[in-house]
Amino acid sequence: MFGTSSRSNPLISVPSRRWFLQTGLSAIGGLGLPQLMQLQATSADDVTNKGGKKSVILFWLSGGPSHIDMWDPKPDAPTEIRGPYRTISTAIPSVHFSEHLPLQASIADKLSVIRSVDCSASNHTPITMQAGNPLARRTNDGKDGGGYPSMGSIAAKFRGANDPDLPPFVGLADSWAADVWESGHMGSDFSPVKGNELKGKFAMPPGIEVGRMQDRADIRRQLDSFGRRIENDRTLNQTDRFTQQAYDLVLSGKVQKAFNVDEESAETKAAYGTESIAQKALLARRLVESGVSFVLVSGAWGYFDHHGDNVRWMGIEKGLTPLLPRVDRTLYALVNDLETRGMLDDTLVLMMGEFGRSPVINKEAGRDHWTNVMSMVVAGGGLNHGQVIGSTDRRGGAIESNPVRPQDLAATTFRHLGIDLNAHWVNNQGRPIPIVPEGGRPIPELG
Repeated sequence: MFGTSSRSNPLISVPSRRWFLQTGLSAIGGLGLPQLMQLQATSADDVTNKGGKKSVILFWLSGGPSHIDMWDPKPDAPTEIRGPYRTISTAIPSVHFSEHLPLQASIADKLSVIRSVDCSASNHTPITMQAGNPLARRTNDGKDGGGYPSMGSIAAKFRGANDPDLPPFVGLADSWAADVWESGHMGSDFSPVKGNELKGKFAMPPGIEVGRMQDRADIRRQLDSFGRRIENDRTLNQTDRFTQQAYDLVLSGKVQKAFNVDEESAETKAAYGTESIAQKALLARRLVESGVSFVLVSGAWGYFDHHGDNVRWMGIEKGLTPLLPRVDRTLYALVNDLETRGMLDDTLVLMMGEFGRSPVINKEAGRDHWTNVMSMVVAGGGLNHGQVIGSTDRRGGAIESNPVRPQDLAATTFRHLGIDLNAHWVNNQGRPIPIVPEGGRPIPELG
């Protein structure tokens, strides 16, 4: 479903001869390639400590996953609280998960489960948790988010891509507005690239071999009127250096190669599986391996919104049950794949949603929104794992110990990426805004 190509066919196609110029040299997510080159040059000035090929993969479980039915089960609670699932042991002594997460249970020693995430500022959007900022909120007044950017956009500005031929921030989501928070008032230059739409944007006209395109004179000869207009195009003349870099990006084939999942072995593909979230996870691994710094993955819009059997995604037993094996397998496959490739310490993996779900199952066999607390999973990043951080009360409705706030999550993420936690960005009123708000600090248990 993503950028595929045949090794026997080096040709890729574009809509028209003026694609490079009129669409901003293959605009990706609204950002032209010359602008991308300029952005990467600018971003390099903001990088404080790259510290190696550090990256983040954030799995967004859109809709609000039920913590009690996944990572924080309450087996001794009454039926209406504990839900329909049994619990199973994990690789961490005395720690239990839902029976439908056996693969994650088997690698729990490589995971940190945070059972005490304070999502009280969050709502039914990705804003607060993807921003890692309790000040970034849904307000329903046309000013959602208050201008605060996502963690991925902060990464794009203050770190940039690990490879300058790749975009720094890529989103892999089917529903963009509902599942991906962007750059706020920090500016569209730092917005995520729409990965699902990227595959056809780095291509040459039919019949032109990449190997013959390295010389700009040859470009002019082979591309007919497109070539004849290059020297007269005002946009090209004004951005010549970055435009040449844009040509180099396309001609190098790095982006096309990063998106070409067909290069993966049959064994690797089978390990991930064929579900949407699994395919996106495999692509995410290829992207960070190639040089993208931050990848956001969402399987489908709202698919963890299990209010009850009377709504689209149904309740816990009918709706959540078929989803859990997919999420279980995806995280298991990714963590093992990253470890096998020696990438796990450099890649911080996060799996979370916008909030948890209510302790008591409702009359429709579902659970409602619950902003008091949620659970999430952390892997990789060279951090301390094999632990549970924080706890909830016996009903799973309130934080009992070690609360983790959105800003703590942001500080943990930025530290991993080598970004100065005291850095600021400047809003459109000229005001410096800290990237870590409200006293956020890296989660101490993670080291």
